Amino acid sequence: MKITAFLRCSLLAFATAACVAPGHVLQHLPSAVNNHLLPPLEPTVATDALNNIDSASHDDRLRLFQNEIYRNVAEPTSMTSLGSALLQVPEVEVKRTGRMLQVVQLLTMLTPSLVGLPLETYQTTLTARVQIRDLQGKVLGEYEGHGQARVQVAMYYGYSQRHAPGLSDALALRMALAQIRQQLDTAATRLRPLLLAAGPVVTTGGHPESKAAAGQH
Repeated sequence: MKITAFLRCSLLAFATAACVAPGHVLQHLPSAVNNHLLPPLEPTVATDALNNIDSASHDDRLRLFQNEIYRNVAEPTSMTSLGSALLQVPEVEVKRTGRMLQVVQLLTMLTPSLVGLPLETYQTTLTARVQIRDLQGKVLGEYEGHGQARVQVAMYYGYSQRHAPGLSDALALRMALAQIRQQLDTAATRLRPLLLAAGPVVTTGGHPESKAAAGQH
């Protein structure tokens, strides 16, 4: 029994080591720069449905959204932003399949995995919304996209059980943001004058306010 337990633990450790690292998937985001860029925006992420499940962390989602806005949607940021982009994920559904197969895996000392069968599969389906706001917080437009991703927990070609859920969520979010990116490209001719009208933040008497508001005094 001790030998069997040792072999199982060794195979589990080997399976974890053999999984693909997820870092390169999220760090090397595809660049798809819009033809019509918005003025510099500050990306923010709301507390939403993804906070209630075993998901990508808030910081991971913020980095993903920042990369999308800074690289593809808005002009390069300086010290001043002319508005903000708020990301919300109001709906998310996560399915896990193949969990019963893990019993078979353990009973056979991971033989199915060694020959290439997956341990488990995570599938994420979500809806994402992005609000473009001016400096006063007024919503100038809201855009929605839908994403779906499927990530396998498997040796050789899959990911570990620790990384698969967050990766599935992040890939689904990236798909939804790609749909929203196209909508923002179309809406840029309407949004850009509205964002520029408020102007950058200036300081008057130690209190920040917009250029438009300052001109009314």
